Amino acid sequence: MRRALLVLAALVGLCSGACLHAAEPAWPEALLQEARQIVAEAADDGLDPADYRDLPPPEAMRRYLSHLHLGRVRAKELGFRVGASTDDEIDGVLQAAVAEGRLQPAVERLTPPLAQYRQLREALARYRGLGRLAPPWSALPPLRKKLVAGDAYAGIAGLRERLVAFGDLPADAVNAAERYDDVLAAAVQRFQQRHGLDTDGTIGRATLAALNVPPSARVRQIELAMERLRWLPHRSGRPFIAINIPMFRLWAWDAGAPEGTPALGMGVIVGRALRTQTPVFADEMTHLIFRPYWNVPRSILRNEVLPAAERDPTYLARHDMELVGGQGDDARPVAATTENLEAARAGALRIRQRPGPKNSLGLVKFIFPNDDNVYLHGTPARALFSRSRRDFSHGCVRLENPPALAQWLLKDQPAWTLERIEAAMNGTSSQQVNLSAPVPVILYYVTAAVMPEDGTLHFADDIYGHDAALERSLKRRRSN
Repeated sequence: MRRALLVLAALVGLCSGACLHAAEPAWPEALLQEARQIVAEAADDGLDPADYRDLPPPEAMRRYLSHLHLGRVRAKELGFRVGASTDDEIDGVLQAAVAEGRLQPAVERLTPPLAQYRQLREALARYRGLGRLAPPWSALPPLRKKLVAGDAYAGIAGLRERLVAFGDLPADAVNAAERYDDVLAAAVQRFQQRHGLDTDGTIGRATLAALNVPPSARVRQIELAMERLRWLPHRSGRPFIAINIPMFRLWAWDAGAPEGTPALGMGVIVGRALRTQTPVFADEMTHLIFRPYWNVPRSILRNEVLPAAERDPTYLARHDMELVGGQGDDARPVAATTENLEAARAGALRIRQRPGPKNSLGLVKFIFPNDDNVYLHGTPARALFSRSRRDFSHGCVRLENPPALAQWLLKDQPAWTLERIEAAMNGTSSQQVNLSAPVPVILYYVTAAVMPEDGTLHFADDIYGHDAALERSLKRRRSN
């Protein structure tokens, strides 16, 4: 009897998936064949056809649509707070397609609608083609010193070949010279710009390493980027701001504007890779503050500011900082005595930096309330924007052109002209300005992206290791 019950329980468990829709009508052969064809081409979307190979066509199709629409790994599994989509609609979309007698409409309905996704899909096919070249590319020869225009180089032919294949060197610009000429140097500059490198047109260790990355590795970067794009919320027609963390770039789109035409783009500085990473999440911006105070966070207070103030009694004054009690901007300063510094260490007092040109937040900050207390702001450290890699902050996002973002956000409030914005930034007091409507903000992370300004494909280093973590999660999922 016990054995019979165990067998029955096992059968019920087996039927929990495959037998769930047993009462539904069997699919006609035409639909079964279409399903097989669709899942066989899953690699075109960066998915793995092996995930569907051993399933009956209806189940394979359902799993494929779920992966296509939501991803194989959910964002929250990796600690990211982006997207709120569920698979509730997938069954309805699939059933409607079955009733219509064609499955392709379900694929079109559930494919991420982002222009970026479609562009990466095209780039994926192109880089797969590069990976199938026969014979495959061999590594370019090592360099004894940095290669500059006019130098001879044994790998010139191979360098030209891959620069043409990548689209950085026009095919009609190829010649038989054995030297690294100005034409090649200009092509290398384009390559460097697309790969987050210093754009000096010379080939040193970092540029040679990027040139030697095999197409198969770039294919994987694109596939992981497409997986991440499935997590993002779909556009609602409202204005919105997007920040790609590893590419150190911000874009802003007007309401209803095509995704490929941002109204604004600028460089950003993000959190340090090793200690203070900028989180991945989506929220809504509500207001901005001209001439903000900077309330020094506890970690910076304890690890940086207090030790410096204890060593140097003039440190706070030289950095326009002051000790205060209470939480508001109207809190009264107190003397920077030893006792008060100890009170700050214990949390009874706080240290803030007064508004002005020395303020670490610059002259304006942009607020979208969130649990991480992350926001966008200016910075007095302007020289850092000349760096190709820009992870220097304590987690917040520093802006290259804060007045331009303020002007874009306040464009529906005509009184806020650029002149008035700049006057408020250089005035004598703090001022909060509420947006007429909240603006969605997405901080996301992809290391392969097509730039909306010019349609060029860019690659970035995996500065936070998020690609590596996603790869590990996908491997665990395959092994289960």
